[in-house]
Amino acid sequence: MAVQKELDFAIDYGDPAVTGGLTVFHPDFDQAYAYNGSDLGLTYTPEKCGFRLWAPTASEAMVVLYSDGEEGEGEARYCPMTRGQGGTWSAEVAGDQKGRFYTFRVKIGNHWNEACDPYARAVGVNGDRAAILDLEDTNPPGWGERMEPFEAAVDAVIYELHVRDLSSHPHSGIMHRGQFLGICEAGTRGPGGILTGLDHISSLGVTHIQFLPLADYSTLSVDERNPELSYNWGYDPKNYNVPEGSYARDPYNPISRIYEMKQMVQTLHDRGLRVIMDVVYNHMYDGFRVHFAKLVPGYYFRYRDDRTLWDGAFCGNEVASEREMVRRYIVDSVVYWAKEYSLDGFRFDLMGLMDVDTMREIRHRLDEIDPSILMIGEGWHMECGLTDEQRSSQRNADRLPRVGQFNDHMRNAIKGSHYHRIEHGFVDGGEHLEREVCTGIAGAIPYSEEIRSFAHEPDQCVNYVECHDNYTLWDKLEVTNGFEEEELEAMHHLATGMVLTSQGIAFLHAGQEFLRTKNHVENSYKSLDPINWLDWDRCAVRQTDVHFVRQLISLRHAHPAFRLRSAADIRRHLTFEKASDGCVAFTLRDHAGGDPSRHLYVAYHGRKDTITLPLPPLGEWDLLIGSDERAVLTPEGLKLYGISMAVLEVPN
Repeated sequence: MAVQKELDFAIDYGDPAVTGGLTVFHPDFDQAYAYNGSDLGLTYTPEKCGFRLWAPTASEAMVVLYSDGEEGEGEARYCPMTRGQGGTWSAEVAGDQKGRFYTFRVKIGNHWNEACDPYARAVGVNGDRAAILDLEDTNPPGWGERMEPFEAAVDAVIYELHVRDLSSHPHSGIMHRGQFLGICEAGTRGPGGILTGLDHISSLGVTHIQFLPLADYSTLSVDERNPELSYNWGYDPKNYNVPEGSYARDPYNPISRIYEMKQMVQTLHDRGLRVIMDVVYNHMYDGFRVHFAKLVPGYYFRYRDDRTLWDGAFCGNEVASEREMVRRYIVDSVVYWAKEYSLDGFRFDLMGLMDVDTMREIRHRLDEIDPSILMIGEGWHMECGLTDEQRSSQRNADRLPRVGQFNDHMRNAIKGSHYHRIEHGFVDGGEHLEREVCTGIAGAIPYSEEIRSFAHEPDQCVNYVECHDNYTLWDKLEVTNGFEEEELEAMHHLATGMVLTSQGIAFLHAGQEFLRTKNHVENSYKSLDPINWLDWDRCAVRQTDVHFVRQLISLRHAHPAFRLRSAADIRRHLTFEKASDGCVAFTLRDHAGGDPSRHLYVAYHGRKDTITLPLPPLGEWDLLIGSDERAVLTPEGLKLYGISMAVLEVPN
């Protein structure tokens, strides 16, 4: 039996006679062939294995059992499948098959295609064959209950991290470099005895670690057999329900990656840190080679009328989340990760390419597990195969309650657009940005006629100024302004301080606390470790900067006024004060009957001149935080010397 290997395997969409004259592109296809059963993929017991595949356009199907997880026929065993309801195929294999591997083969038109099970929960090295195992064998000792529910989304301070970046630097002090287990190591020290790794992150006071994609991604990016030879962020998913093998000690052993990722989650939970996983359901690494395209060609991606693929993700394909079996797969996948790995949140890559109904269903299903599981995403309104009303973008935030969206308006207002290297933001003298800054301070809610954006409640706004994408904050400021270290430090402190003292969910990029640089590499998705690693030498010499960020995070935790939980509370307690051009000031007042903690006064100054701000007559003000020595209390008010910020309080 010849198995189609060439690129044209997905061009044959099957014989319409198999599906009663309906092609995968027909509007009635979903109604005719959507499957509602709960047993897709593998069902394992020691007595037998059950397999079920959704492949309605196939005229024949079979399970192929292998003795190993790599290429080659080996001791292949071919097990015919029987066609059943909803376009599914099923087979049972007697006996304990633990330790074997399998694929599905389907006949589409005149071609036989072979692919890994889309519902696979374990795979062999590089993910081309699914593995048969008992998930109970993948649980570390003590693996059990979820963490207690998180109180409120706006209490979160998120720290975005790539697994490999934390430990790959030669002075990280971490033994398991680039691996899940490297995240677990405690007591690691770097140059001068500084905290590194997990101890460093824990010391900052963040609440959640958001990992760049942890699910298995394309071998074209990183070969799990030799991961040190290449690097990738992982936004090219291959097997959605399986951890990436290059982060495991033994990628050939299907248990290793699962066990060690669970061990990482358990270790972080034991330290009081919650885990968010970056998920990439909007596209795959290839619209033709992936298992979906082989098993049901034409169904899982969005096509134009001329049968060319939509490309809203700029990756050659765009997943059709609005189709019944695609939506079902995405929801099943998220729920599986939340339950099996006890995850505390999900960040949706290019969420604006996913449809609103799918995102709402995910929110509903996660609420059944734990309503405090965070959902955040990139709500960019991009050209794609959805109508404007269908897109999970900022414009449709009113239909996505309790789904946070990254606030690119605040990001650009603070540091200037990353699309324009010479564009200045508020922190480096940009003009006419005060209103946009105020909008971010208010959590992007409808604060007033002039100050409003996409959010309806503050938990829909994720304020940030730096993430894995584009220049780091330090590099953007240096590219725009040239190198004047003292001024760049002041700009950087101000930008980070603005994020941590604004309403909404606060988000930091790993290394932002020590002014991370990637040597001006703007898109480091496949740059090697020396560009992407957390530079613990730099951290050692910038402990003052790290301390400043710790102070800001501690301040945010100590004062509920910085994380008000409703738009009504923000409008009630937040007041913008008069300030000169290039400066924004506001108070958070403890009104009668309210409880946002003490009276607070915050000022941001993004220019190099010296100004004095009169303080509201609410009592004797104390300076809590000032940028270096650039903020001083005087009888006339708050004096700010150049680019700086200050936080003051009137104690109760």
